[in-house]
Amino acid sequence: MNRLVRPHQGRLIAGVCAAVADRFGCSVLPVRILTVAATVFFGLSIWIYLVLWILIPSES
Repeated sequence: MNRLVRPHQGRLIAGVCAAVADRFGCSVLPVRILTVAATVFFGLSIWIYLVLWILIPSES
């Protein structure tokens, strides 16, 4: 598995979904869909996204 870093390519907002998808070796589209669905239905994932944006380092 890859390190958890936010890539420069493939970002839409901050690259958090792309980082998670790269880490687990899956496509970024399902991760983005799950993130949006969790935000719409539960509302908590926006805060998790923001925390991960701060904690996950950007690719150098």
